[in-house]
Amino acid sequence: MRDLASGSARPLVCLRDASVRFGSVQALRKVSVDVQRGDFIALVGPNGSGKTTLLRVLHGMLGHEGTRELADTSVVQAMVYQRPFVMRLSVANNLRLALWLARVPRGEWAGRAALALRRVGMSELGERPARALSGGQQQRLALARAWAIQPQILFLDEPTASLDPTAKKEVEALLAGFAADGMTLVMSTHNLGQAKRLARRVVYLDQGEIQRDLPTGAFFGDGAGARADQFLKGEMAWQLES
Repeated sequence: MRDLASGSARPLVCLRDASVRFGSVQALRKVSVDVQRGDFIALVGPNGSGKTTLLRVLHGMLGHEGTRELADTSVVQAMVYQRPFVMRLSVANNLRLALWLARVPRGEWAGRAALALRRVGMSELGERPARALSGGQQQRLALARAWAIQPQILFLDEPTASLDPTAKKEVEALLAGFAADGMTLVMSTHNLGQAKRLARRVVYLDQGEIQRDLPTGAFFGDGAGARADQFLKGEMAWQLES
């Protein structure tokens, strides 16, 4: 059951009774959730709970039963993955390619790319081959590409899972800054400390269903519920990831 009504304003994304099946596996079961402007949502739950599947459905990149509606057709979306793909190009040209794919006018490419690199602290790396960057730098490049297209909503799938502690802090600081600027973020994560530090709202999934949808303080207080409490304590057996 859901515990949080997310306000009265029309949501950026409205998902109703979404179900997804992969062969014999029911990855999502009649999931309903709203993403409001300014949300920073952490999707948490054990492996196989449906976090990544829900993220992809919300982004509109996975077919499903049920309905998905955007506030309007002009909503700009972007997604950053755990292991971002970078082209065999310079850092700056990776950004220009993203702007071209997003149909940004060519005359804006140089300015937006420069601003994006400055935003993620990589201004001096524009001419470096992107594949020569460290893992943390590649993730910051992925965030720069997303930020450059000026999305209203940014989806993130385990964005720091493969990073060292220093790189993780750098990425978390960028995400906190994006949120402070008013960007809407939806992030799947296994890192409960990260969810507690960054998110304003926590959606807990279990066996393809949303069991809790609460403000972060309430979720990490006494509102998680019995099975979520087991998960928080690390007592829940893992399942196959979906």
